[in-house]
Amino acid sequence: MAWFFADDSITTEYYTVTGEDAAHISRSLRMKVGEKLTLCTPDGKRHECRITLLTHDEVTVRVISSTVCEQEPDVKVSLYIALMKGDKIDDVVQKAVELGVYEITPFLSARCISRPDSKSMTKKIARWQKIADNAAQQSRRGILPKVNPCIDLRDIPKDVEDTDTTVVFYECGGEKLKAIIPEKSRSVALITGAEGGFEQEEIDLLRDSGVRVATLGKRILRAQTAPIAALCATMLLTGNLE
Repeated sequence: MAWFFADDSITTEYYTVTGEDAAHISRSLRMKVGEKLTLCTPDGKRHECRITLLTHDEVTVRVISSTVCEQEPDVKVSLYIALMKGDKIDDVVQKAVELGVYEITPFLSARCISRPDSKSMTKKIARWQKIADNAAQQSRRGILPKVNPCIDLRDIPKDVEDTDTTVVFYECGGEKLKAIIPEKSRSVALITGAEGGFEQEEIDLLRDSGVRVATLGKRILRAQTAPIAALCATMLLTGNLE
């Protein structure tokens, strides 16, 4: 069944889809009146709907049934990824959303080679959000994970103050992840570095702020591989890959 996201909670029997989604339903999918689709809302519900009226710009549906969306993990994982060269982050965003990430925040660290100006950064964030939206739709997520504006590594400790567990993955070693993340974790933040890894001073700053330092094994992973490996491991340890 086709899967879409509504901007607001659905409180009435009928709802109208507009914009790109309406065009996709009518032009790309060529759906017809009477066909069914699913709408997910920000309040965590999924609504099974039937199309009642369809034009090129608007699609009106009637809500048949509404239930709690069960696609979402029971742990909110925030992924902090250092900026990388080229389009490497594109794939990281896509795969992270498929695996259940809650939000993604790019950051600048000492060894980041990519340092776009504000105009270029704004365009990158918009592109990554579009990739996240498409991945969420394809993988039938219950929410649209947000790609946040880029921050500096030094701002991460303040950003994760309300997170239960925060972990930075260091290429020079650290604790085993299973010793850090409890099975019943409610919120976890994962921090991975750029192509050149982290400076020791950066690790010290994060550790002094309460961030746990972990390892992803004896092998050195590429910058674009580490966040996906860390996210997979976290989902497995919290029972969200079962």
